[in-house]
Amino acid sequence: MQAFDEIFTLAANRHGGPKVLEKKLSVPLPVSKLKSIPDDRWLSSVSKSIFQAGFVWRVVENKWPDFEKVFENFDLVHCAYLSDEEIEALTNDTRVIRHLKKLQSVRANATYLLEKTSEFSGVGNFITSFGAENYSELLLELKKNASRLGGTSAQYFLRRMGVDSFILSRDVVKALQRARIISKASTSKRDLRNIQTAFNYWCEQSGRSLTEMSRLLAMSVD
Repeated sequence: MQAFDEIFTLAANRHGGPKVLEKKLSVPLPVSKLKSIPDDRWLSSVSKSIFQAGFVWRVVENKWPDFEKVFENFDLVHCAYLSDEEIEALTNDTRVIRHLKKLQSVRANATYLLEKTSEFSGVGNFITSFGAENYSELLLELKKNASRLGGTSAQYFLRRMGVDSFILSRDVVKALQRARIISKASTSKRDLRNIQTAFNYWCEQSGRSLTEMSRLLAMSVD
């Protein structure tokens, strides 16, 4: 496994030196702030990531104020109790992206997050209960039990919310292959846990967050 210093040096050499590189890094939000984020903002962000998957992100971003109106600001109870007829009617509503399965995922994820809210007294409490060192377990949980949160959709959602996270982008995967952590792009349980072990090692070596480490890996490849 590559040492952190080698990864940092590669990234710095490709991005104008250590000082310039540091300015390009971002840090996650403190756990206390994540816990204070309203539940509806979690559902909004989840839904945006799902609608952006395989679509032009700018189009989704431009339509999002209308999405907020249509889904009552992503109130969990409102969205969880949408009827089949109400969701199907949205396939004729030009204010939203008329993709039935993705529209249905709003209801499914509202139901899922309501259950977690009941168990953890808030979505933020549920998300932060895993901790950065077990981030891969959170990804596996969302992939298994939420709707349409396999692949990188959950990763982009969590990063957008400020959760300490890695994103398995093309460049990060290339860096992990270079370090011989994985042999191909994969979100299998075994590979995710191997990736988590590597990230935990680098974070312990460097005192960096998963978020910073993910960016450093991405910027260390050509």
